[in-house]
Amino acid sequence: MKNRKILGFTLIELMIVIAVVAFLSMISIPNFMKFLAKSKRTEALMNLRSLVIAEKSYWAEHGKYTNVLSGNNGLGWKPSGNNYYTYGFAGAEGQNYFSGSLKASGGELRNTRADASGFIAAAAGDIDGDGKTDIITIDQDNKITILQDDLAD
Repeated sequence: MKNRKILGFTLIELMIVIAVVAFLSMISIPNFMKFLAKSKRTEALMNLRSLVIAEKSYWAEHGKYTNVLSGNNGLGWKPSGNNYYTYGFAGAEGQNYFSGSLKASGGELRNTRADASGFIAAAAGDIDGDGKTDIITIDQDNKITILQDDLAD
């Protein structure tokens, strides 16, 4: 009978491999979560820029800006995508703002306005689940301001 070499791994070798994989996962998951949070913020920036276009179109027709996103005399605007953030102006849900899946309240949109001279719209959401809300505003000049940065360490 020939001596055949059996390829196999001992329990110790398997445990070491599992420990190395666990360690690498532990290092990479926080970076991956930060990447996901940044992608959610990118969606918010795109939706805010589309809101600016809708407001400018409304102003061209009516000579003033409005804080009504949906309904009578509204923009007819609704955010696109997964809608993580809450978008719009302070007021009534479905009319002045649309809630996203991150469940930021309409109260987070407190620094918003719309009148004949300009507007400030906002997006709010707790993108990393730490209880701190990310609040971003945009005005008629397409100027973006981060009022509260949820991505800051």
